[in-house]
Amino acid sequence: MEFLSATFSGFTAMSGWEYIAVLLSLAYVLLAVKESQWCWPAAFISTFIYTVMYWNGALLMESALNVYYMIMAVIGWRMWQQGQLKVVAPIVSWSLSRHMLIIGATTLISIIMGFVMDNYTHAELAYLDSFTTCFAVMTTYLVAKKVLENWLYWIIIDAASMYLYFVKGYYPTFVLFIFYTFMACWGYKRWYEEHEQRNGQPLASL
Repeated sequence: MEFLSATFSGFTAMSGWEYIAVLLSLAYVLLAVKESQWCWPAAFISTFIYTVMYWNGALLMESALNVYYMIMAVIGWRMWQQGQLKVVAPIVSWSLSRHMLIIGATTLISIIMGFVMDNYTHAELAYLDSFTTCFAVMTTYLVAKKVLENWLYWIIIDAASMYLYFVKGYYPTFVLFIFYTFMACWGYKRWYEEHEQRNGQPLASL
């Protein structure tokens, strides 16, 4: 009951701009699953709102991360189109070896950033925060490239973020990330089926 009460209080305390950002974030996920390029304008506007909100709230790293999201929204819009005919780019699947290299490099960077944040700033849960941030940056690029496996990354990132937000008491965001996790599972299923139909094979050669 205390959790439900805290969650309800958190939602009622949200500003109008925050509600808009949340709705546009949800629209981004839904449109991305459906391969609609209009997911990127939704992402751009929502992350712009979050950039200003986090900056005003002195959450500078979160604000900087959303600036990156804004840039990737523009890049994603362009990358999901091909040439003057604006043909929607197809879903691609990368090999396991390529993903292992990406995971190894991103993990190393997140550990280094976690060490710096833990020892030279007042950051809390520095390593976990660095893990979710670094992998979110990398996975956003995979979304822009329409890499099938991006959804698997998001499932892990969202699960880790849920724990982070729960520990920090950000219950409304925790609830939203439960939804994001289910959406990531649905997104992977939909993109997997679409990739298989277009290419005649389920996954890239390992």
